[in-house]
Amino acid sequence: EFKVTADVFIPRPETEILVEQTIDIVKLLNCQIVKLLDIGTGSGCIAVSLAKLLPNVKITAIDISQKAIEIAQYNALLNNVSDKIRFIHSNLFTSCNLQVTGYDIIVSNPPYIPAVEIEALQPEVKYEPHMALDGGKDGLDFYRRIIDKMPCYLRKDGFLIMEMGFNQKNAIKGIFQKSGYFEIVELIKDYNNIDRVIIAKKRERGNG
Repeated sequence: EFKVTADVFIPRPETEILVEQTIDIVKLLNCQIVKLLDIGTGSGCIAVSLAKLLPNVKITAIDISQKAIEIAQYNALLNNVSDKIRFIHSNLFTSCNLQVTGYDIIVSNPPYIPAVEIEALQPEVKYEPHMALDGGKDGLDFYRRIIDKMPCYLRKDGFLIMEMGFNQKNAIKGIFQKSGYFEIVELIKDYNNIDRVIIAKKRERGNG
């Protein structure tokens, strides 16, 4: 169960796929403790779900919105997992409390709607926070920013798992490939057969 307000993006069924894929990877890692970072946690639905469903995760969840952090903290309490999640108010990687090369898995459902398309969205979507929707001119601003900084926070052979929008697959693959630090492991389709989740593995730059 999750509480949502006008300060957070309402979780969509597609994000369940992101959570399911992350669970599968955590199990494959077979580590005693898996350190996980959730970027743009919003209501906390991803972090709280993972904390509730996985016994061996230690999660850091960040968001630029202090109000979103407060909602996420409430949801962690509601689901009895607040001891497994550390919430940090941070604009992506600005907080000094993030662990450098310390995370086994980083997950994110970033804003990915192109700015020009927001006005054409369904009326009910416009009531959600603008910052949770606006991905910049082409919808890919946050992918560029996250992937650019990711090598500093993700350990070697760690995984980056991201949700993406309709018809963004090739462009996001290009951002990963340009960085030189990632190998695309898998692309997962949603319930409507649309490419929705991309999984990449960190490697040493220039290898593979």
